[in-house]
Amino acid sequence: MKLAEKLTAQTFIKGFRTLKEEGLAAFYKKLKSRLRPAIDYHRWQEENGPSKEELDRQRNATWDTMPLFSIIVPLYRTPEKYLREMIESVIRQTYSNWELCLSDGSGIREGEEGDLANIVKEYQRSFQNIHYIRSARSLQIPDNSNQALSLASGDYLIFLDHDDTLSEDALYEIARAAEGGAELLYSDEDKLDIRTGKYFMPHFKPDFNIDLLRSVNYICHLCIIKKELADKIGDFLPEMNGAQDYDYILRAVEQTDHIVHIPKVLYHWRAHENSTAENPESKRYAFEAGRRALLAHYQRLELPAVPEDGISPGIYRTRYQWGREPLVSVLIPNKDHVEDLDKCLQSLRRSSYQNIEIIIIENNSENAGTFAYYKKLEEMSTRVKIVTWKSEGGFHYSAINNFGAGFARGEYLLLLNNDIEFIGTETLREMMGFAMREEVGAVGARLYFADNTIQHAGVVIGFGGIAGHTFVNQKREDLGYFARAMCQQDYSAVTAACMLTRAEDFRSVGGLNMKLSVAFNDIDYCMKLREQGKLIVYNPYAEAYHYESKSRGAEDTPEKVLRFHKEILIFGERWKEILLKGDPYYNPNLTLERADFSLKTKKERLRPEGYYMELVRKEVEKETANYGRDSNYSKL
Repeated sequence: MKLAEKLTAQTFIKGFRTLKEEGLAAFYKKLKSRLRPAIDYHRWQEENGPSKEELDRQRNATWDTMPLFSIIVPLYRTPEKYLREMIESVIRQTYSNWELCLSDGSGIREGEEGDLANIVKEYQRSFQNIHYIRSARSLQIPDNSNQALSLASGDYLIFLDHDDTLSEDALYEIARAAEGGAELLYSDEDKLDIRTGKYFMPHFKPDFNIDLLRSVNYICHLCIIKKELADKIGDFLPEMNGAQDYDYILRAVEQTDHIVHIPKVLYHWRAHENSTAENPESKRYAFEAGRRALLAHYQRLELPAVPEDGISPGIYRTRYQWGREPLVSVLIPNKDHVEDLDKCLQSLRRSSYQNIEIIIIENNSENAGTFAYYKKLEEMSTRVKIVTWKSEGGFHYSAINNFGAGFARGEYLLLLNNDIEFIGTETLREMMGFAMREEVGAVGARLYFADNTIQHAGVVIGFGGIAGHTFVNQKREDLGYFARAMCQQDYSAVTAACMLTRAEDFRSVGGLNMKLSVAFNDIDYCMKLREQGKLIVYNPYAEAYHYESKSRGAEDTPEKVLRFHKEILIFGERWKEILLKGDPYYNPNLTLERADFSLKTKKERLRPEGYYMELVRKEVEKETANYGRDSNYSKL
């Protein structure tokens, strides 16, 4: 093993020990101090963009079928430089079966200054597949786009803004991705600086994420719609001017499940001072139109949801108004630490959602004061029930919660650590809003350390080699990568430190995995829900402090360290496919070694499949040889 690889392996193993012995805060502080700075996007492009040889190969590729792509472009007084760059980016495509449909809604007569017709005619002399139509009056984008649509005869429609450009391999990659029968496709994108001509701010997106789409039009560019689906959707709506593309995409996803994300930068969005890409306040009307488009979407689906402005322009917050409040059974494991438990219960009492029962699962407490506190709680409220879980085998989070769930009467279960303190009064109501949708399996909250840095904002499978929280240790006010820390959205998992789930779903998947006593049982639970087609939702407007698992104690013995590593292997074997393929709610171009959605390094991209799991496997073998034979956990 090379020295660099050995150091990486040692860092990985030490990191896991820090995680279990000192907690998440210490782990991420050490991780942040050791990892390299974020990679430069220009260098990333050089390492990842298609080579000249690859582009030549694409031009010479043979196809069984070659769908015709109709590229829809509404022109409006487009500067000549930008118009030429846009057209030439289409002409340079490595895939040849396209038509360019240009609608000029400038309202400028032929021969007048600013007339675009002569520029277009120049290109039409060499390319018969460039079509052009003009209007005698000035058109807004919806009508202008509809006029361009009237020129289209292709199998797929591709939407391109008049001053943006396509990557040279865009149509080739779309044609490849469409071969499986996709009806809606979208790609990653970046910005094109008008001053320097350099690309910056790449947006690497997740696979289809309905709740993220309801928070922000993350699909945006490049968007591709199959013609049959477009016929069902109909025209762009004039009343949605400024957000006509958002409305169009929302109507599209209502009509199809055949949605494909292409994790490649195929679109370059020109950024200048009057564009929403660089100055969002310049188009306030567009964001208001987006809110109306989202409201119309909810009304068509008959969801009792009201969108509001979110944390920044173009970000929306959805509130649900169900009209009923089902009983929620709050499950709180507890071992002593009465002060923490009392703080947790006081925050529950302040909640605006009060149809709850509280089940405290007593877990081998040793202090007499703890039991006196329990007695006082039960005397004060009939909503509080103390149940006793006894075990000589030590802390077992899955067994404790499964035991407590057996006493629950509620339609919903709130799994809650005793060191959680709700912020404000709306946290549980915010979680219930999403949980009451039939397709949602679990809902998680935005959790903070005591110092107001982020402890949990969703979980990505693969972080740190296995699974980890997003945006850990970032400041509470930080929005995160493309505001994802503050967007309601779907993830593969959320932490059970504060997780709301339907009791029926909990029982249908067998509760928490008894093979995972401490680590990854909540992630495993979410994955089981996803196997049943359920969504896992993160709601950043459900906020709480998490004072970090004080009642469990440190993972400071050889037995506990060995158990933790063995639970990694259990989880890794059970969910091997997603660990190898990657989390669909993340992006394969982003790193798994940091929690900030920064770019993946070349070294990381070249690592073999199963790299991290193999490191852990070797560590388990070493630990077992050293002390595992005499350990209670050697039987695992």
